[in-house]
Amino acid sequence: MTKKVRRTFTEEFKQQIVQLSQNGKPRKDIIREYELTPSSLDKWINQSKSSGSFKEKDNLSPEQKELQELRKRNKQLEMENDIFKASRADTRTKVNVIKNNQHKYSISAMCKVLQLPRSTYYYEAKERKNEDDITSDIIEIFHQSRQNYGARKIKHELKKRGKLVSRRRIGRIMNEQGLVSAYTVAQFKPHKDKPNESDQANELNREFTQEEELTVVVSDLTYVRVNRKWYYICVFVDLFNREIVGFSTGENKDALLVYRALSSIKGNLHTVQMFHTDRGREYKNQVIDEALETFNIKRSLSLKGCPYDNAVAEATFKIIKTEFVKKRHFDSLEELQREFTDYVHWFNHLRIHGTLDYLSPVEYKFTHLKKTVVTVK
Repeated sequence: MTKKVRRTFTEEFKQQIVQLSQNGKPRKDIIREYELTPSSLDKWINQSKSSGSFKEKDNLSPEQKELQELRKRNKQLEMENDIFKASRADTRTKVNVIKNNQHKYSISAMCKVLQLPRSTYYYEAKERKNEDDITSDIIEIFHQSRQNYGARKIKHELKKRGKLVSRRRIGRIMNEQGLVSAYTVAQFKPHKDKPNESDQANELNREFTQEEELTVVVSDLTYVRVNRKWYYICVFVDLFNREIVGFSTGENKDALLVYRALSSIKGNLHTVQMFHTDRGREYKNQVIDEALETFNIKRSLSLKGCPYDNAVAEATFKIIKTEFVKKRHFDSLEELQREFTDYVHWFNHLRIHGTLDYLSPVEYKFTHLKKTVVTVK
């Protein structure tokens, strides 16, 4: 099968085609004779009329230009914020900061902010190839964690590789290499919506440690910026191993979003004994009530204005906001869905959790199953 080669067109060719159209040559003849697509011809004609240029940047609307400039400025501010602490450091530290942030920013831009000649950076970077094994492992683990792990989790990952390193040493190496975790101080933002006034009690009573899979699932929602609108994510978390067992994304914060997340759970819903949430109104709906009744699942609600009653779900969303949402831009709901699906897979299968003895949720589940089998034997 012959692969079709994508054609490219010069400015002169496009101008020639537009001129033919303006001179009265039939549109269908131009398309047929030059093997063009109708959309390409129309695009070139419109570009010629509006700006006289066929370059994409010259044909942006004022709103598009403003958005492009804002994104560029935002990127610059993010970069300056990320590397500000190293602006007064020595040359070696500056080189390490640039090297470990080049996946996000251009080398020339960082050199300019840090006032470091590019020739100096390239010379010093070559000399840095002989860094020791521990430093290489720390850098690798940090980037495999999607720039999220701090010294504590990196220490446990190094231990899995047979290397015992103190957190103090790891922290020093991270500072030298310019490795900064995405985490900041946790802040609780109170929910402003009118709460669910149901008389349902808090049946869970903060019993966040469960011994069996899918015995109790908790849920919460958060918002994500998509283009110029707020969209929402709903997740279901299994208290047994902190695994995200179901989720959904959507434009509206409503019962349908919750129902889709519930429907996405792949396990046997008949094993779920309790469903705990805060008092968000999206959880109080006939559709949700009927689904819980069908599978004989007991409902539990946090006390009004008390986020600690749903602490695991709150903590999970703190992680999601820090590791997934922060500094990200999504152009469409489809992109958000695709990227969050990828993040959930990483969260469940690869990301280690301090409350799970520094195992991933899936590793923890398999370890528990092996222990169960041994006990039965």
